[in-house]
Amino acid sequence: MALPDCGFAVQKSPYNAPEHTRNGGPTLQIAYHIGASCTDGERLLKSLLKNADAFSQQGIKVPGPGKYRRLLRETIQNLGDNDPAPDTRDILIDAILDEDTATRLVMSHADFICVPRRIFDNGNFFELIEMKITRLRKLFPGDEIELHLALRDPATFVPAVFQKVKGATLAEFLNGMDPRDILWSDVVRRIQAVAPEMPLTVWCNEDTPLLWAQLIREISGVDPLTKITGGFDLLSAIMSAEGMKRFVSYLKTHPPQTEVQKRRIIAAFLDKYALEDEIEEEIDLPGWTAELMDELTQIYEDDVFEIARMSGVNFIAP
Repeated sequence: MALPDCGFAVQKSPYNAPEHTRNGGPTLQIAYHIGASCTDGERLLKSLLKNADAFSQQGIKVPGPGKYRRLLRETIQNLGDNDPAPDTRDILIDAILDEDTATRLVMSHADFICVPRRIFDNGNFFELIEMKITRLRKLFPGDEIELHLALRDPATFVPAVFQKVKGATLAEFLNGMDPRDILWSDVVRRIQAVAPEMPLTVWCNEDTPLLWAQLIREISGVDPLTKITGGFDLLSAIMSAEGMKRFVSYLKTHPPQTEVQKRRIIAAFLDKYALEDEIEEEIDLPGWTAELMDELTQIYEDDVFEIARMSGVNFIAP
């Protein structure tokens, strides 16, 4: 599903942050892609890592996930409601960054908020979001933290995350949550309530084939004219080899002048060459009827329409 361009995308200006130096140096830009689960998160991280060397020349560091995922998870868990020790921030940065200087640190973890089995803890949608964001904020006091979040239609999101949960029924997984009450706008409001100073970029997973290159640029904060690698990684996974060949050839002979033109070209080629097995999902859940899915999708579209108009949200649409 490609949602219409609501026309309210907010362009955020990059911070003019000085270089980070160890042991209490100037502030650092920290861009964290926090999910959500089952929204092409790992593929996005791989595309960012493909550009790590080029981005590094601009002071933008994209470390491998082994540098920070477990480290941050355990540090946040051990922190509890306490304040971290004064040197915690510098110890973390030293462990994550191999080099002495950087202006921006880019990290990605689609399960940062919580693992799939805890998404509906106590019948609440992402109950842990306030705690995770608050503690992340405590760990990097004074740094400029940006959050990046992909949304997904609950009609397919719930079945996808439920597939990753073992030993539970769907009812046990939902913990009493009515799927009709799943609202991403509520998650966005709760993030803003605990961290109003953090810029928040949001997009729909259903639109990612059209947005992939822009997402890489948004999360990395790279200069708009910087050439990136992997801008069509997702497209090549859902389009036939013949379609990709024709697509690349077309771009060479008819280079798009704007992002909008490029997205229209992508949409046209997907319409003709998309791999149905990759873009259509077979969903078989008890009670998950076509009527319920249609209802959830309508609720989701209305919810996204609202998010696109929320103050402080950089909503990316095709």
